Amino acid sequence: MSSYETATRYFEQAANVMGISPNMRKLLRTPQREVKVQVALEMDDGQVETFIGYRVQHDNARGPMKGGLRFHPEVDADEVLALATLMTWKTAIVNIPYGGAKGGISINPRDLSPGELERVTRKFVDEIHDIIGPDKDIPAPDMGTGPQEMAWIMNQYGKYHGYNPACVTGKPVELHGADGRNEATGRGVAILTKALLDRYMAPIKEARVAIQGFGNVGSFAASFLHDMGARVVAISDVSGGIYNPEGLDIPALLKYQSANGSVQDFPETEPMNNAELLAADVEVLIPAAIGNVLTGENAGAVRAKFVIEAANNPTTPEADEIFHEREIIVLPDVLANAGGVTVSYFEWVQNRQHFRWDLQRVRDELDRIMIDSFEKVLTIAREKHIPLRVAAYILGIGRVGRATVLGGI
Repeated sequence: MSSYETATRYFEQAANVMGISPNMRKLLRTPQREVKVQVALEMDDGQVETFIGYRVQHDNARGPMKGGLRFHPEVDADEVLALATLMTWKTAIVNIPYGGAKGGISINPRDLSPGELERVTRKFVDEIHDIIGPDKDIPAPDMGTGPQEMAWIMNQYGKYHGYNPACVTGKPVELHGADGRNEATGRGVAILTKALLDRYMAPIKEARVAIQGFGNVGSFAASFLHDMGARVVAISDVSGGIYNPEGLDIPALLKYQSANGSVQDFPETEPMNNAELLAADVEVLIPAAIGNVLTGENAGAVRAKFVIEAANNPTTPEADEIFHEREIIVLPDVLANAGGVTVSYFEWVQNRQHFRWDLQRVRDELDRIMIDSFEKVLTIAREKHIPLRVAAYILGIGRVGRATVLGGI
């Protein structure tokens, strides 16, 4: 099943509960615009390479479209469409005034020099600058991109449209980025993990946690959960996994990873492969890396009571059904990892107002929005006796649907 088929299946589950008509379903599912562009690049050795770039703009009923830009060799039209669709529901679930979009270039940024990476980013902006902007579609970092790429996008966009830092979010703080943006997705994951455990009478203190992925999201989630008193016992990155049943020293691990480039061979730990981590004896499992890691084949081996989807699309529909049958609580990606787009919204607001917030205000506003959204989803789930994923989609689809009808077609 493709990424878009998965996203559509979850949409249909919620639409069935809501009783949405076939015509309205088609309208809400159909993207407003799909763009595929050639990105030709002169490499450092003088050779010309041609890459394919994508930008899918799904819906703008609630405001300008918003979504990340990923640089990854597996980026394709189907994946970008699926992620743009998810962004529409995600922004509506946390009730920020955006629609959904997503983009990417099919490249491996590790294979490019800094100069090549800058040129390919600027060339991509050359191709899409007329369909993005602070009132149209605001890109942000995603897999394989970060503040530096966003700075290049802001600069290149300005060459066509004049200075406007609100054209992109996730920028360096020195270029009008928001304090707290780097930590936002991981912080949101940690805040909602604690909230979920609290509501199910499972205290966060000493709760055992396994995290697949120790990049931006996984590392910040681990750090905040460690500060809350959780016992993070297993972590993996692209090099492999490590395990310590007594809990990992997360601050020390962050320093170790920074110095060594991976978590492998961290002192006082045992090696652990990916399959073992997903089946670890823990209360909380957090997939924070790539999609489709929890499948119909391995879902039966998961021993966690709670799955927090920090990554996009980490759980296939087959695995989701198995978790529901086994009464494993899944906090869906469209809510769990919405901290990043929420703080991107704060950055956009600050850029539009030319007024900077301090870190504490950013954190306070993020925590408030995430908890409020979680409580609304939990209420729907309990009232209708449905999984949290379906409840989250009902909340998001309902808001987008009402905006579409009220705005006029």
